Amino acid sequence: MTSATDEGHNLALQSDESSEPAVREQEARWYAVQVASGCEKRVKTNLEQRIQTFDVADKILRVEIPHTPAVKIRKDGSRQHTEEKVFPGYVLVRMIMDDDTWQVVRNTSHVINFVGAEQRRGSGKGRGHVKPMPLSQTEVERIFKQTTEQEPIVKIDMATGDKIVVLTGPFKDFEGEVIEVSPERSKLKALLSIFGRDTPVELEFNQVQKQS
Repeated sequence: MTSATDEGHNLALQSDESSEPAVREQEARWYAVQVASGCEKRVKTNLEQRIQTFDVADKILRVEIPHTPAVKIRKDGSRQHTEEKVFPGYVLVRMIMDDDTWQVVRNTSHVINFVGAEQRRGSGKGRGHVKPMPLSQTEVERIFKQTTEQEPIVKIDMATGDKIVVLTGPFKDFEGEVIEVSPERSKLKALLSIFGRDTPVELEFNQVQKQS
């Protein structure tokens, strides 16, 4: 038979257990981790595996690569919806910093170092130890607000100064130089030599091809 005291003790234990994740969440901070160029996704995958292997999921809570929406204009003028990294070469980690969690993150393949303050060595040459510095709440809010509210970035493999050749239309086979790019309109302006004079002409993206 269970006494009222035992029931009260069990309820207290359950309350403590249920509140533990909330306490951990309050203690955790966001840190920026510099990684090898182009290895952001690989680091995220490897780190998430190491979190499980070393049983630190209660202290390393999230691994994120902030993205903003983007639209890439292909040469034929069609649009491809994609994502653009907010901070190429960096991964954000929400964690409770201690020796164990530092080792798990720092020793992940392709991780260069935490972003922080460099501690100078007392003697000798070489760089000192980097003390990880958490991001401020303002920085974190700005970063994640940017990922959800920013208008899609329009990208095209064409820029001012590029040499192009016209593929279709009345100026077919004319060659020229790009002087203005309007991704939102899928158009550009190029200087074409018409009757021996450089003349600005507006063209659709799918009318031209960039010369190598």
